[in-house]
Amino acid sequence: MFKKDQQQQRDLFESERNFRLLVEGVSDYALYMLDPTGIITSWNIGGQRIKGYAPAEIIGQHFSCFYTEVDRANGKPLRALRIAREQGRYEEDGWRVRKDGTSFWASVVIDPIYEDGELVGFAKITRDITERREAQLKLERMHQQLAESQKLDALGQLTGGVAHDFNNLLMIVSGSLHTLKKAVGNDPRCLRALSAIEGATKRGASLTSQLLTFARRQSVNPQVVDVAERIDAMHEVLDSGVGSAVTLQLDIDPGVWPVMVDVTEFETALVNLVINARDAMTGGGVITISAHNDMPGEAYTEYVAISVRDTGTGIAPDVLGKIFDPFFTTKPIGKGTGLGLSQVHGFAHQAGGTVEVASELGKGTTITILLPRKEPADAAGDVDAVETGGSGTVLLVEDNPDVAAVSTGLLEQLGYTVRRVASAEAALREIELDGIDLVFSDIVMPGKMDGLGLARHLKAVRPGLPILLTSGYSDSARNARGDFPILRKPYEIHELSQAIAKLPR
Repeated sequence: MFKKDQQQQRDLFESERNFRLLVEGVSDYALYMLDPTGIITSWNIGGQRIKGYAPAEIIGQHFSCFYTEVDRANGKPLRALRIAREQGRYEEDGWRVRKDGTSFWASVVIDPIYEDGELVGFAKITRDITERREAQLKLERMHQQLAESQKLDALGQLTGGVAHDFNNLLMIVSGSLHTLKKAVGNDPRCLRALSAIEGATKRGASLTSQLLTFARRQSVNPQVVDVAERIDAMHEVLDSGVGSAVTLQLDIDPGVWPVMVDVTEFETALVNLVINARDAMTGGGVITISAHNDMPGEAYTEYVAISVRDTGTGIAPDVLGKIFDPFFTTKPIGKGTGLGLSQVHGFAHQAGGTVEVASELGKGTTITILLPRKEPADAAGDVDAVETGGSGTVLLVEDNPDVAAVSTGLLEQLGYTVRRVASAEAALREIELDGIDLVFSDIVMPGKMDGLGLARHLKAVRPGLPILLTSGYSDSARNARGDFPILRKPYEIHELSQAIAKLPR
């Protein structure tokens, strides 16, 4: 009997020894024991590898030293022990702190240990899952980007499908106003009605443009822009727009690089940001427009950062992720369309850049547009064009007879003789007859060749012939990449005159 007891003790000792060696030898997990109050009573090599403490340094210390200051202040360590004791287990993922002060994302399990029905301590397992969490967050970001891309594509198909026809209708209304204004004379009632029609037409064109820009389907005329010069030129207009209760400041670094953007879209984006900042400061405040050269992170692309900072109410975290969604607005009904920041988002991405937002409740918001740098060598001087009379023969290529009638009227008011055809193929035959000084073509055309294809063909066979394209919306216009000037529909007579005046002769 005595020998049997000795053998059992040896077996128990050997079992405990093997178990201790197993626990102490595990390096991927921190496995250790706590007494009922949370004091560390054992330590393994995994705990040393993950948390940086040698056994002599940590045994006898309270396990709350692994928690962040905020968690300790909130009583989280003792709450974890209470939950483990009352519910039989405690599991959590959260931030923990190493000996050197760095943080890691941990998977934690705490089990209560009982002996003869009495709590004698806790077994604690901690695993460093920082890499897994980062991989999961990266995957989630990729899913969000995919969802955003799909949303943009769906929106682009929706808006693109109606934008061309809608802008043609606006073109007819807008162009006909010039004829009506001459016909009504000085009748104040008629002039007020025409003014209302004109305002509604511009509003409709603006809404369509903002939707197309957000969907990155807006046709653009990119050119090299001096950022500092352009912001300075807009200062007076922006200052008057924010009102007397708001102070508008400029903080433009010297030597800001030029960027390659559509000037109209750039100015619209800046106006939208400033107006949005103004509306965030109901009691007044300060808006600061800044611009500086930047190279974010480890990127090799050099950017120009253009920021609009306000001292307003800030944006709530649950709203921050929605501010660029089309039609999303926190403003009262009738005070905002929800398309201003959507236009900013679309403009930045279409220009090859991005938008960043930093906001703190009660302190304000900063929205920054990052645009790729354009080398100064590619810069071209701006041409100041004014509405002037013209001469010569314009070949108008437009398949919509109502739009053609309006465009013909505008061109004739500017002094041009107009010959009109309805397709690119007909335009080629007309040009063979000679006598054409300028081609003004819609991009969307029936037949095998659209307006952009016509322009490229003419550039090859008649390189000296001036060509101006127009479009309310077209996928082809997005691919023009500045090869040809594009006048957006609906346009007014002074815009048509300026576009023609800028054409190379």
